[in-house]
Amino acid sequence: MKTGRPKIEVDFAEVDKLCQIQCTGEEIASFFEISYDTLERRCKEQFKVSFAEYIKEKSAKGKSSLRRLQWKAAMNGNVTMLIWLGKQYLGQSDKTESNVAVTEDGICISFVDKTKRTTEKEKDPKIAGDYTNPTNIEEV
Repeated sequence: MKTGRPKIEVDFAEVDKLCQIQCTGEEIASFFEISYDTLERRCKEQFKVSFAEYIKEKSAKGKSSLRRLQWKAAMNGNVTMLIWLGKQYLGQSDKTESNVAVTEDGICISFVDKTKRTTEKEKDPKIAGDYTNPTNIEEV
């Protein structure tokens, strides 16, 4: 007959949900009020992989869901999301240009915001279109 504390069970369906919202291993362990080492042991017992491998696989599903929602927000006209996705995937960026002039009165520094929203593809007349109106962008 075994003695000692009862074995702590981990609800891996709940772990999967926490992985999908990008919780860390430490946060997941804290949620269950167990140590990270216990979480690691239960993962190895049940799935024969380390918790690091497990969380990597399960968190990928959450990342793809987030990406899908971001893309949908952009396609629905969310200008902030359009700009952000353009910066991430199209190499677009905001540029600030500075000018320095030395005069008899002193030094004058001015900044000009030159927001760059075009890429090489957009300069090609075969590809160019109205990128200010998201309804003209084809869905993928």
